Amino acid sequence: MLKPLILPSDGTPTDFPGARLRYFDSFFTEKEAEAHFNQLLKETPWQQDPITVFGKTYAQPRLTALYANNSLPYSYSGITMHPHQMTPLLSQIQERIHQVCDTQFTTVLLNHYRDGKDSNGWHADNEKELGKNPVIASVSFGAERFFHLKHREQKELRLKILLKKGSLLLMEGETQTHWLHQIAKTARPLGSRINLTFRKII
Repeated sequence: MLKPLILPSDGTPTDFPGARLRYFDSFFTEKEAEAHFNQLLKETPWQQDPITVFGKTYAQPRLTALYANNSLPYSYSGITMHPHQMTPLLSQIQERIHQVCDTQFTTVLLNHYRDGKDSNGWHADNEKELGKNPVIASVSFGAERFFHLKHREQKELRLKILLKKGSLLLMEGETQTHWLHQIAKTARPLGSRINLTFRKII
């Protein structure tokens, strides 16, 4: 069984072959994380799009929403999403991230994992509108979930990180070029989790 990787909790960069990760396990206080979770859960216009994989179409196993400070759409896995206008709360969270990351994000994809059955399959955030070597900032509120990564070529290279409530994970460098990541299904009883992935569409 793959053991969880313990990254430095203060955002110290950790380099792997073709990847750079920075993890802040208490980027938001417990009180902030709880308040943000409740507000996002209540106010977000969640949607569940059909997704086609290997010729079969089914309901995406999580709920999503897209926000941006522009009108540019975002496409992945055959789905094209058109953004809502960035809210004051999302702008506030984004500005907090900008304090530790130079990338000026334009767009945030929200994912609502309702329980352990909701998931996100193996993928990389490498769509052409993100440009070369995009920086992805992932914020977690609600239940903790394991975040899995695997190297595209070196199959033995796998990582497993527990994303805590109120945490921030930055994927930088060539991470999206050389690594895939996922949130796997689990039979363990879990509560709801909301994940915000900030990105820059160019």
